[in-house]
Amino acid sequence: MGCDKVSCYSLAVRIPFLLLTLFALGAAAQDKPNVLLIVSDDQGYADLGCCGRPELKSPNLDRIVAEGVRATDFYVSWPACTPSRGSILTGRYPQRNGLYDMIRNDVADFGVTFEPEEYAITPEAILGLDTQETVIAEVMKKAGYATGVVGKWDSGQLTRYRPRQRGFDFFYGFTNTGIDYFTHERYGWPSMWRDNDKVKESGYATDLFEREGVRFLEEHHDEPFFLYMPFNAPHGASNFDKAGPQAKPEHLKMYGSEEPGTPQARYLGSITAMDESIGELFATLEKYDELDNTLVIFFSDNGGAGRASNAPLHGKKATMWEGGVRVVFAARWPGKIPAGTVTHEFLTSLEVFPTLVKLAGAELPQGVKYDGFDMLPVLAGQAKSEREQMVWERRNTRALRYRNWKWVEAPDYGGLFDLSADIGEKHDLSAEKPDVLRMMQKRFWDWKAEMQAAEPRGPFRDF
Repeated sequence: MGCDKVSCYSLAVRIPFLLLTLFALGAAAQDKPNVLLIVSDDQGYADLGCCGRPELKSPNLDRIVAEGVRATDFYVSWPACTPSRGSILTGRYPQRNGLYDMIRNDVADFGVTFEPEEYAITPEAILGLDTQETVIAEVMKKAGYATGVVGKWDSGQLTRYRPRQRGFDFFYGFTNTGIDYFTHERYGWPSMWRDNDKVKESGYATDLFEREGVRFLEEHHDEPFFLYMPFNAPHGASNFDKAGPQAKPEHLKMYGSEEPGTPQARYLGSITAMDESIGELFATLEKYDELDNTLVIFFSDNGGAGRASNAPLHGKKATMWEGGVRVVFAARWPGKIPAGTVTHEFLTSLEVFPTLVKLAGAELPQGVKYDGFDMLPVLAGQAKSEREQMVWERRNTRALRYRNWKWVEAPDYGGLFDLSADIGEKHDLSAEKPDVLRMMQKRFWDWKAEMQAAEPRGPFRDF
């Protein structure tokens, strides 16, 4: 069919314009920075080679510190795995998103096996992050990002709770709280998944996570991506003898040990294996000239346990002491975050969600109360932290930090501490500062009332 001069002229003008518009939209998508979010499991506050553990071989984690920023006052929302990871995914306090305790079978964690039908009805198998919650991957995906998670999910095993149903394009890893590093079993059954299918294969778990993380980057290097890498290292293996972390022979030898290795060698070796895998992720990004266009964030899900060092902090995982909730943190983004810097600003994992949303050029979901803020200006040294307060509750233990003050209350420990002068929480000032103590307690109960008044979420809350 022909066209008259006017319509032909119109098409001649409009087609190049449309092509330019499409090109511009494509270029804008390509200009979006990538995100690599790395979370370790039970790593100690001092457990980096460059920051208090010189015998630890962690050159790639040290590189993040050297080429970016280390945060000394970074906290997570809970002193153990599940609720802490739920807050990373949602940007909300565990008491607000409903996942405020562990998804695990406390009464039978080690030394037992379950038949599949038995395991299928245990709390560990049926509980999960409330489906009303918006997961960060959903927002990133809508903003044009390819989304993937590789490693420890720990936010529910039923189909509706798994990553592919929560905004992630790809998932490889395990959905429960812990596995054997070599057999990938828990309670005697394989626990590894690819997307929504169970898989059974051999290999050291960290190596498999490296393989799948590299594969994701290879497939998506030419588009904006969000890759969440929640490693299980150096968490203890959930196997029959409660042996702690597991390491390969070559990593045990690095620390002067032979199989099965000393507890110290297994712990350090599992971190070194994770560090080498991070190095392979970096090498892949460098191959495609994408590393410097990627915001890399690294921190532990909670304080260190077992052979970890939380020095100079007091306490460890599962406690409300600083050693349970203040964690190692570093971030790298050349041109945005100055290299070799340290920030002592008060920050938390609740800041991750708003930070990534802002970076992606997206908006926080409407009608949802978020508990953090965009921390990138703070990491860049351009602003002070907006945070003044952080609150924790775990069954009958509770704690609150407000500015430099820290209050802890537990059945067998607690007190009031001035963190600016007493980072090790050695000097209880409750008797000397009764007005401050009352103020801190009131702040806690005000927060508790706010959490109780929030729109109810499962799986633990009665509604």
